[in-house]
Order: sequence, then structure tokens, then C-alpha cells
Amino acid sequence: MAGGVGSRLWPLSRNSMPKQFIDMLGTGQSLMQMTINRCARIVPRENILIVTSEKYRDVVESQADGIPRDNILYEPFKRNTAPCIAYATYKLFSKDPDATIMVTPSDHIITDEFNFVETMSMVMDYASTHNQIFTIGIKPTFPNTNFGYIQFNKDVHTGDTAKRGYQVKTFTEKPDIDLATVFFESGEFLWNAGIFICNLHTIKGEMERYLPEMTDLFNPRDKNVYNTAAEREFVQNSYNNSPSISIDYGVMEKTRKAWVFPSDFGWSDLGTWESIYDYAKGKDQDGNFVHANSIISDSHGNVVISKDDGKLVVVKGLDNFMIVDSDNALMVCPRSDNAVKEILVDLTALDKGEYL
Repeated sequence: MAGGVGSRLWPLSRNSMPKQFIDMLGTGQSLMQMTINRCARIVPRENILIVTSEKYRDVVESQADGIPRDNILYEPFKRNTAPCIAYATYKLFSKDPDATIMVTPSDHIITDEFNFVETMSMVMDYASTHNQIFTIGIKPTFPNTNFGYIQFNKDVHTGDTAKRGYQVKTFTEKPDIDLATVFFESGEFLWNAGIFICNLHTIKGEMERYLPEMTDLFNPRDKNVYNTAAEREFVQNSYNNSPSISIDYGVMEKTRKAWVFPSDFGWSDLGTWESIYDYAKGKDQDGNFVHANSIISDSHGNVVISKDDGKLVVVKGLDNFMIVDSDNALMVCPRSDNAVKEILVDLTALDKGEYL
């Protein structure tokens, strides 16, 4: 899934160029390219589909190395994750109804790729013969308020000892700090990584059960619509009439077929500048993450990023700040998620939407 905006990483991530297409960590690859290469260790590249916005066509095609053009699905409108998954599900179902799929965001980071590949391969193999929707839960390391949480039933599990899956009790979207602390201390909750694994029959059946009006739009009466010349017009009409709804709210919070596999492979959704700072490698001896032509002195714990190598950035006597220079916007503010949230609100309130 590569259609998101990533507004909390403004001003580097914009509506015109979201974070999944940017080298956010200075690795030489965009987050989407890293995701493609990671998934290509699990399935052949010709089996990878990308669902993205029509307006990102050029950048996606330039970065989707080895992915067939027919495997890039373009959404005419933003409608959240449920229509995105419905589109891909029905398209795949018309081609290979017995397929098993992994649905993953394109803008997350995984530091232990060996563990990731081993876990995903195991869960995909399990899901191919079981009529459940399997999610991946990350063992929390602190009470984070930027992630969703999954509560699991310790007494109902797959029975395996090495990689055991558990029945899901509840999904909770980003809690406040008090509730997140309760979740963390209970030992019954995992961070929701937003990754789903299941066979097509299962996800198709659950979407048709809980989102019948939406799935009717993507389920063609003519079974030959997908993978034909008629697909584009059909999808245009489907999205035009579809509600905007997430797969979590529309299906996962309602289904009785949700299971979770606890995992620990160095995951982050890189949704905020704080998460970028936490996961960035190559910080200097004073804890500064610097990706710019710069001179830094007497400064600690800063994020300093500039896309213009010809511009010298000089920082002196500053601690725990963010200095991000991108195209037509320069942001200088405390290294705080709340600071960026307030800036985004101000841009809208001050009629500066052209900078978003």
C-alpha cells in the first residue's frame, strides 16, 4: 500500500511527494524501494502488487524496479485502506483465487530483515490452509501513543511453540498515555504493525460480510473486467462511489477470524520525526542525526536535514531541535511530535495549504 501522505513528517513529506518515495534515513533507497526489496525475499517480484494514487504514477514507476507495470494499481481517489485492499483482492481473485497474500504498508522500517522474512514466510504458509486473517503484533518496548494496539488471548493459540499465533480480543487505535501505560504493563497487548496475511477466500469473504456495500462496488458482475481494457473505467466508478474506510475499522475490529503472531524484528512505522530520530543510524557523538552539508558545534540531540547539498547549514548551541529544509519550506522547532502537529494545524488555519 503506497498511497498515503505522511503529513507528520512535514516539510520533507508532502502531498506531492510522500515519505514512502523519499530516502528518509539516508540509506540511498526510498522506503518503498526498501519494502519492495524486503518482500522480494519472500515472493518473486512478479508477484508483488503496488496500490498507489494515480498522481504518483511517475515516481512509482521510476522506483518499482523489477515490478511489472500491470502490477501497479492506481487509485483515482483516496479512500483509505479498505477500498485499496478490496481492489487488489478482486483483481488477484480473478487471476488466482487460491492465492495467499501479505498486505503491508510501503513506508515502514524493518531492521531485522532475516527475522522478518522467516516470520512472514511461516505465517503465509500457515494462512494458505487456515481460514483466518493473521496480523503481525510487535512486542512493545514502552507505552507508545503513536501506535495502535492489539490485545490477544493467551489461552487460545495455534499450538506451535516456536512461532505461536493467538486469537485477537480487541483492536485499539492510538491511546492516550495513561491507557498506553496500562496496555504496556499488562503484557496482553502488542503494537499493531498494519500487516495482514491471509488467503484470498478468507479476506474476500470477511469484506463481503462486514462491508457489503463497498465490496459490491469492486465485485464485477462481468468476471472478465479485471486484467482487461475495461478495468480502468470500472475502478474509476468503484472509487467514485466508495466510502472512505480503513480495513481495521471496517473488518478487523468486527471479524471473529482475527489472529495475531507476536514478533520482534525491529519495526517502526516511521510516522513521526521522533521515530525517524530513534531509528536513524549514523548519529554523531553528540546524538545529532545530520543529513546535510553542515557544521554542527556545541549542539546535542538534533535532527538536521537539507535536500540542498549546495547550501551550508550551520548549527551552534542548540539542543533537541529539528531543522528540516525542503524545497519551499524551512522548519525550525523543538524535536517534538506535538510541535509538528501544531505547525500543520497552523498552516491550514493561516491558509497556507499550498505548502502541505
